[in-house]
Amino acid sequence: MMVASIDAGAIDALGEERLDWRFKAIPASLHGMSVANVRDGRPPLDDFGTPLLTLDARSLDHNVQTMARWADVAGVALAPHGKTTMAPQLWRRQLDAGAWGITVANLPQLRVARAFGVRRIMLANSLLDPAGLAWLAAELEEHPEFEFVSWVDSPRSVELMDEALRLARAQRRVDVCVEIGGPHGRTGVRDDGDARALADAVRQAPTLRLAGLAGYEGALAHDASDEGRGAVDAYLRRMANLFAGLDYETDEPIVTAGGSSFFDQVADVLGDSGGRVVLRSGAYIVHDDGFYREISPFSRGVAGGARLRSAMHGWARVVSRPEPALALLDAGKRDLPFDEGLPVPQFVRGKGPDVVEKASVTAVNDQHAFLEDASVEPGDVVRLALSHPCTALDKWTLIPVLDDADAGQPVVIDLVRTWF
Repeated sequence: MMVASIDAGAIDALGEERLDWRFKAIPASLHGMSVANVRDGRPPLDDFGTPLLTLDARSLDHNVQTMARWADVAGVALAPHGKTTMAPQLWRRQLDAGAWGITVANLPQLRVARAFGVRRIMLANSLLDPAGLAWLAAELEEHPEFEFVSWVDSPRSVELMDEALRLARAQRRVDVCVEIGGPHGRTGVRDDGDARALADAVRQAPTLRLAGLAGYEGALAHDASDEGRGAVDAYLRRMANLFAGLDYETDEPIVTAGGSSFFDQVADVLGDSGGRVVLRSGAYIVHDDGFYREISPFSRGVAGGARLRSAMHGWARVVSRPEPALALLDAGKRDLPFDEGLPVPQFVRGKGPDVVEKASVTAVNDQHAFLEDASVEPGDVVRLALSHPCTALDKWTLIPVLDDADAGQPVVIDLVRTWF
């Protein structure tokens, strides 16, 4: 019998959580109610204060299904990077749509995933913490169905893992991938000869098992220019050549790459490698109106016209109009992403898009945004287009989900809990 990909009971139990002052998105009128009560009551967005981040239910569903269909046609597996949302409710949607597993970036995220029973997890990093490795050894022994793989990029990493796992008396060998890096990139072996020697070191470590090859092409290009895509292509071909020349200790070795910017190239170049190609794209479920809208392969026509939709929006109130051409909003760096582009005004609730047609957010402070050239007045609520979901959801522990963010009177149909 196949083991469930995630503990549905643990996800469903989130509906029992009581709402109070701990959740900055929740108005006082809902304090004391449960998440399930809010779902059933479908309160209007107007009941919620500002600043606010919301998700759009229709866009979330569209994005999950669009990516799942593309991966199926491309013949690749998908282990969405959970760090983008850190929301087990959203991980469940991705797993239910056919995702191979969930990717995490560090030990705290791994513990969240295991707390919700995620059965197959890739740690896209090196786990070298002795206490963390002891916990992992115990988790693997206690749960035979739990499948785990992490990365190494140096002989010292292998030594540290092996020492800690021996000390913890690990009963199961830990699967690891050799991580390949690129010039001026992030982590990963730079030299191919060193990569082969590292693979040998993994095979010689009695507590480890060589399971594949890993890398991240997104660290080598920040745009979809010919130069950027060329750098990505060269890196992936290097990975493919290395993958073909190594001897693995698992029945189905994996070769894993692929953020949310160049997954089309990953499928094209690594698809014929002979291993299981595992993409780790994470931003696609939320997408955005900024960085990923411009760089996503779906925006570049790789999927026969299919496009992703931004599922996140910011809502901020005008709290000051100190100058004729300047208004201040009550949302800033503590509330909305700003690292890959500033928020962009889309419309004013009840007044439409015309009053912000020529407006722009020119700066953000901790708790304010500077809105210039907008025909707004104090009290107006502005919907904002956002860029970069990876630095959006981390600012909110509970996020309202709207039935339709474009409706004249959106209603809240769910609340998504995050663990950052």
